[in-house]
Order: sequence, then structure tokens, then C-alpha cells
Amino acid sequence: MISPIDEPGTDNAGNPYTSAKEMWRLEAGEGDEAKEKQKKEEWYRNGVAYWENVEASVDGVLGGYGHVSSVDIAESEAFLKETYGARLVETGDQPLRALDCGAGVGRISKNLLLKHFHKVDLLEPARHFLDAARVSLSAGPSGEGAEGTSGHRAVNFFYQGAQEFTPEAGRYDVIWVQWFIGHLTDQDFVNFFQRAKDGLKPGGIFILKENTAHSGFVVDKEDHSITRSHPYFLDLFKRAGMQVHRTKLQNSFPKELFKVRMYAVSPEGGPPLPAPLPKKQYSTRQKSRANLPGRIS
Repeated sequence: MISPIDEPGTDNAGNPYTSAKEMWRLEAGEGDEAKEKQKKEEWYRNGVAYWENVEASVDGVLGGYGHVSSVDIAESEAFLKETYGARLVETGDQPLRALDCGAGVGRISKNLLLKHFHKVDLLEPARHFLDAARVSLSAGPSGEGAEGTSGHRAVNFFYQGAQEFTPEAGRYDVIWVQWFIGHLTDQDFVNFFQRAKDGLKPGGIFILKENTAHSGFVVDKEDHSITRSHPYFLDLFKRAGMQVHRTKLQNSFPKELFKVRMYAVSPEGGPPLPAPLPKKQYSTRQKSRANLPGRIS
């Protein structure tokens, strides 16, 4: 059976790569000691530069498809409740904390995480997005005190890329990663999870939500990101020492978009997931709008 990293892929113009290994050698200089540092820095710099020229709004961060946000949030909330179950029941002296990776303008923090977590931190490499998130979440100049549901608040606003970020040990119940991990090279994907797992509390989990390719991979040469196949994700999780507890496709998105898949993962050897809440408590699916064009990038 062929390894996912050896499967062929294309760029967004249809130009072929024989494998992911070849692609990362060409795009990020991997395997070439003389070029790797410079090429990888260019990959990340160019990716951030693309987003720095995008409007700091929900429509901007969703590539012109801001109208799918409510459907996205509804499915994400259902998956969170199905996955994290009774641990979302608040216990007073044990506040729940979450990290929003690739937070953009704070869309997920505001509409999902702050409903369920006492304290939420945001990680985002595009400064104007992070500034907009501060405003959206009513944060003060220091980043402290942004109020959410029932006194829940956004606490820290980290201006940094995931390839460089190391969280505080044992801080988070959930680390949420959405439409962001595609900017990381394979090795930085693995390194991120290996570092970030130390930021989880005992029993904490990652939830990753991303576009998935039908097979192989697709490289977007405009925003410097990669859309990986489901087997490709599973291979990287295994390399990072992660176990996949559950996975689910996003419903109610247009068929012409990349399929979007949610993953609940945690370090191998960790405790099992808690039992889900009764279904009547987490059924939040909304009817989709018809005739949504294009794709979310």
C-alpha cells in the first residue's frame, strides 16, 4: 500500500507533483541543507503576506463565504459536545480553557468557544486579524478582560505562527485548530502537535477542522497552503504520536467545495473520551442555504 506522502498531487492550477516529498522539496527546500531555511521562511512569509492583504472581516477570513459561518459553527458545536461530553459541564472552581489556533478575527472564539469555556486564548499570525479580534471581543489594550457568555473572557492574544508557538504547559482543555494547519509543512505539523500536546490538561483534546482533498494533496500557490487527503492527515497524526478518537464530515456545505472534516485527537496512551451529552442537548444543525458558489480557501 502506497504511503500518503508518496501519492501524487497538484497545485491549484492543475500542475502535477509526483509526491508530497517532491512538493516540499520544491516549495520549502526540504532535504536541501543549503536552501531549506530560506525556502521555508519564504513559504511562511508569503502565506502571511497573502492574508495581510485580506479584509479583516468574517467574509474576508472565509474567502468571501461569510454566509457559511453559522452552518459551520452549528456543526462544530455539535461535534464539540458529542466529543467532549460531560466535561463541558462547568464545575465552578475548575475553569475550562481553550486555545483558538488560526483565530483570524475571533469568529470561532466569539460564536463557539466563549459559550463553553471560561477563558479563551487566540493565536494568529496576521496582525490586523488579531487587532480586529481584540475589537470584536471587546478586549482592553492589554488583551485582558474580553467578556463572553456568563463572564467568560478572551485572555491572551498571541501574534505568532503555529510553527513557532509553544503553549503554557497544562493550560488547555481543548485546543481548536481550524483552516490553519494547511499552512504548516508536514514536519512543522508533526512538531506543532508534539509541542502543543504539553499544553493540554490531563484528558484534554485537540479538535482540528480542515478542508480535505479527495486523494493526495492540492497546493494553493496563492496563499501558500496545502489541502491534504484524509489518509494524509491520519499519517501525520500517527507520526506526531496522536490518536484519533472520532472524525466527522461537515454537513450542509455546497458539493463543489472541498469536503471539510473534523478530527478529535489526543496524545497516544491518554484517557478515553468522556461519554457524549444526550443528543437533545447537542443537536444544533441548521438548514443550509442553497446555491452557495465557489470554495472556502
